[in-house]
Amino acid sequence: MGTLPNLQILVLRSNQLYGTIRDLHSVYQQFRSLQILDLASNHFFGDLHSKWFDNFISMMNISSDVGQILEHSTNATWASVYQASVYQDSVTITFKDATLSVTKIETSLKLIDLSNNSFEGSIPSSIGRLVSLHGLNMSHNNFTGQISSQLHNLTRLESMDLSCNNLSGEIPQEFTSLTSLSWLNLSYNNLIGRIPQGNQFLSFPSSSFEGNAGLCGIQLYKQCDNPGPDSTTRSTLVPEPYTLWQDRLDAITFFLFAGLGFGMGFALAIIFRSFYHIEVWLCNHI
Repeated sequence: MGTLPNLQILVLRSNQLYGTIRDLHSVYQQFRSLQILDLASNHFFGDLHSKWFDNFISMMNISSDVGQILEHSTNATWASVYQASVYQDSVTITFKDATLSVTKIETSLKLIDLSNNSFEGSIPSSIGRLVSLHGLNMSHNNFTGQISSQLHNLTRLESMDLSCNNLSGEIPQEFTSLTSLSWLNLSYNNLIGRIPQGNQFLSFPSSSFEGNAGLCGIQLYKQCDNPGPDSTTRSTLVPEPYTLWQDRLDAITFFLFAGLGFGMGFALAIIFRSFYHIEVWLCNHI
């Protein structure tokens, strides 16, 4: 697949694939057009090289967000191809903890999902260069080390799930600059210290941080030993905690926005699909 420089979507989720992932930096311009990378729920393992993502040029280019529709198909029959010059793709993706099937995709939508594997080592700071990324899911792996502050460069990121790993250290205070972020899950790691208090971090529910015995802050109703100047009661700063309904509504809103150019039929399909299924991850740490 390294010889497919125009490949835009690579979805291999929920198979029995295993092994390590070859370092992409050793091959020039490999996967330079990739928009969506989904390797979730397989048996991949090993470290991710610090330069693993350096060839994802499309995810680094904000100017490429032109809203075009991907018209390629992975499941169309030869008959349908013969009968119509344009046919639809069907892709299942996870975004903001909701699993949805999408029939047309804008090229501006950029996601990485490596969840439910056995990757280890640190999460590469080079991901911070993928500045047009909208969704990042690396949950349910064996990642260790601290969360790189370089991820604060992902100013278009709307969903980040790093839950159920072995991450340690503090949550970077720079993350308060991620003002587009509306879904965050850092639960069930080994994080410590004060949860950032600025901007959208005040709206995240306690479930985003639970399972980290060393964390403190108003989101967990747990006062830090050395209260900062912004310390106050959660009830005065934070909206009502997210409900399952609100989580679904987030997903609906995003895909309605993405689908405005696709027609009312597509928008309604996304609405009904959003109500149909919400995944809930459960962590079992040994």
